[in-house]
Amino acid sequence: MNRNNSPEVIQALWADTQAAGFTMPSEPQTCSLLRTLAASKTGGRFLELGSGTGLSTAWLLDGMDTTSTLTTVDNDASLLNILQHHLGNDSRLHVVCADGDEFLRQQLGQTYDFVFADTWSGKYRLLDEALALVKPGGMYVIDDMLPQPNWPDGHAEKVDELIRTLHALPNWHVTQQDWASGVVIAVKA
Repeated sequence: MNRNNSPEVIQALWADTQAAGFTMPSEPQTCSLLRTLAASKTGGRFLELGSGTGLSTAWLLDGMDTTSTLTTVDNDASLLNILQHHLGNDSRLHVVCADGDEFLRQQLGQTYDFVFADTWSGKYRLLDEALALVKPGGMYVIDDMLPQPNWPDGHAEKVDELIRTLHALPNWHVTQQDWASGVVIAVKA
């Protein structure tokens, strides 16, 4: 298996992330959890909304088996260039440079075993569309549900509303973790 989370790759991704001035990467505990969850979906179809520079992408790939695939979506080509530089040789990875909302609207009829929404698209916007992509038994994962220093004014209310909405979903099992940056894992029944 391609060791995308090797110390060298992670250090290089982190250095390039800092050099690019990108301040919103997933933190290490969340990345480790993503890898562990990914390992539970043998032959899975994975979707990551909000690739950033690829730190969480690297950990997802590391947890995936050789028959799984990952589509990662971001609208910032300069960040995706960093991701491609470090991870682009992995044949399981499909990188899409697109607006997340537009991407979600084009996914009608598609399904995934695992959706990690790490941007507004599929989390605060078009949540229903993102949830509709999850297969029965599949996972929907989000992070940054605990207060973050980069939150704009009024964002805490959006987070509270999102968490209430997820807990109220019929036919979903939802676990909110006040750990790392605040992770929510939802599994479709």
